[in-house]
Amino acid sequence: MLTSVDADLIRVLADPLRLRIVTLLAGETLCTTHLVEETGARQTNLSNHLRLMREAGVVETEPCGRYTYYKLRPDVLDALAGSFAELAAAARGTVDQQKKRPCA
Repeated sequence: MLTSVDADLIRVLADPLRLRIVTLLAGETLCTTHLVEETGARQTNLSNHLRLMREAGVVETEPCGRYTYYKLRPDVLDALAGSFAELAAAARGTVDQQKKRPCA
C-alpha cells in the first residue's frame, strides 16, 4: 500500500514542470542546458526543481566536465507504480466482493 515516502514522491511528481522533466528524462539523459532549452524554464528555477527531484531519489546526476547530466531512476518509479498496482488490486477485490461497511 502507499506509504509516506510514496506521498512525498507523488508531491514531487505532481508539479507540472517536474513532470515534464521526468517525461524528458525518460527518453534520454540530459544536462541542465538541454532541460532549460526543452522546458523554457529559467536556470535557477530548473536547478531548484532538479534539487528536489534528486533529494526525492527520482533522478541522479552524472558530472561530465563543467556540465551535470541528469538521468531518471526507473526503479523509484517502478516502486511507486507497484504501490498503485497493489491499491488497484485491493479496490478490485472490494468491488468484486461487494464489500461495504454498515452504517451504525
